[in-house]
Amino acid sequence: MASIAEQNAITTTIKSWPERIKSFYNDVRTEMKKVTAPSFKEVRATTVVVIVTVFLFGLYFWIVDNTIGNGINYLFKYLTHR
Repeated sequence: MASIAEQNAITTTIKSWPERIKSFYNDVRTEMKKVTAPSFKEVRATTVVVIVTVFLFGLYFWIVDNTIGNGINYLFKYLTHR
């Protein structure tokens, strides 16, 4: 059984929810007023950076994949010709 102190704590917590929710939404509203949308020039620049980065990582992983694949193929050929 819950003690009276525990029941009071639960009741206090439940009663404080509306005020906490109101405070939370006020904080969200305040922070959202500080948010600015990027300009078209910024969006274009970051898009170019992302595309170039994806291309470079793709090239890097293709080279690594081919190197490891060729190494494994060489190893299998070497081990099966004995």
